[in-house]
Amino acid sequence: MVVHAADIQDRDGGRLVLQRLSGGFPRLRLIWADGGYAGQFVGWALATFSWIIEIVKRPDEGFIILKRRWIVERTFGWLGRYRRLSKDYEHLAESSEARILISMINLMIHRLEPDQLCRK
Repeated sequence: MVVHAADIQDRDGGRLVLQRLSGGFPRLRLIWADGGYAGQFVGWALATFSWIIEIVKRPDEGFIILKRRWIVERTFGWLGRYRRLSKDYEHLAESSEARILISMINLMIHRLEPDQLCRK
């Protein structure tokens, strides 16, 4: 995860994410991305890290559920339920990243042992 200013293009932000991932995931070979990452970013990722970027494109007309795309949208929906993440309250990108990590840890704990958290 990388939080950056809104004036950075997706593909430039994608480079920041991939640079942070490098070295930490030796089995990583394929990354799904949306159309904002198409173009030179795909070639850069392949040349720099030997990772294949597969663009999951929206259909030209109508609505179709795309297998990989809904995962990201669902995750954004989960994160949107946390009040501090629903607006841009944080002044530092590091603070926003910390809030996202805390929220995801909370979600995963509740999914792993939902009954245990309610017992006294």
